[in-house]
Amino acid sequence: MRIFILLIAVVVLDQLTKLWILNSFQLYESREIIPGFFNLTYLTNKGAAFGFLAGVTAAWRHWFFLGLVSISLVLLVVAYFRMRADHPFYGPALTFIAGGAIGNVIDRLRHGAVVDFLDFYVADHHWPAFNVADSAITVGVAVFLVANYLEEKKKPDYHQNSGNC
Repeated sequence: MRIFILLIAVVVLDQLTKLWILNSFQLYESREIIPGFFNLTYLTNKGAAFGFLAGVTAAWRHWFFLGLVSISLVLLVVAYFRMRADHPFYGPALTFIAGGAIGNVIDRLRHGAVVDFLDFYVADHHWPAFNVADSAITVGVAVFLVANYLEEKKKPDYHQNSGNC
């Protein structure tokens, strides 16, 4: 039940922040928050991470992304039920990833593109704009990797102990 609440919280927070951006900004409008470091900038991304396939105008791109996310969500659910008991961080990590994926797929279905608005930069060098869903996916992957590392450290190293054979 807590995992479901976490999933809903990620999706709702993502969608509420995007709704605020959509209602408060014009497309490409930018507001400086921390000079020289952070802006809120309303952008859309028709591609995947870092604009992958954004320039493709073929109709298959939309269905490709929806299919990819659908397959990913099924795999995340399977992974969740297989791994959740292995380490207490696996469940939340996979939930963050799924919540982020759902948040971005809602954008694709509603707007035909993902709404991005978090714009970090130093001088003229901007990190690609992102959103709460992207952040949840990133945090989820990082937590998953840490949990995986911790689980691997628990396993005995048979190679070091097999020198007496």
